[in-house]
Amino acid sequence: MGSSQADKRLSHERIVKLASRRIRRDGVDGLTVGDLMQEAGLTHGGFYRHFESRDALVDESVEAALADGSKVAEAVALAGDHTALIALIDGYLSTLHRDHPDSGCAVTALPSDVARSSDRARAAYAKQVERYIELLISLGCEDDQARMVLAALVGAIAMARAIPDPEESAALLAATARALHRYVDSE
Repeated sequence: MGSSQADKRLSHERIVKLASRRIRRDGVDGLTVGDLMQEAGLTHGGFYRHFESRDALVDESVEAALADGSKVAEAVALAGDHTALIALIDGYLSTLHRDHPDSGCAVTALPSDVARSSDRARAAYAKQVERYIELLISLGCEDDQARMVLAALVGAIAMARAIPDPEESAALLAATARALHRYVDSE
């Protein structure tokens, strides 16, 4: 591979990584090509050497955000036991996760955006949801229980990010974590 092709590949990867962080933080509508390219250290005109359209960038960035945002959960789950399930719940429902959507789980950050996006973005989202359900099942949840736990995790973080009072937001996360602990311990 020539130097210019390698440079183009690295630039492309940098653009997608930055875009995936931005869409988790600001949503798809908050992603502007000009600002993104400036942040990447590239010209606005250079965008079309990497993507055929903004929609193509969004599709690829949604896929990258979903893959990147799941790394922490997948790492925690490597223990493969009930302790890992509790750690996953506690980590997901942390104020750290709440306060850093740009590096957090895209399943929480993007449902409204993805619901109005392309089939490719929706398929990537659905695939990640299924991966999370399988991960929760591997940690001891039953099928329906895994779906409910995932819905509670995603909903609690989404709500906590929308609540302006940090104490009330943290209380919502803590209450959800306690309820999920009881739920997964009772089954």
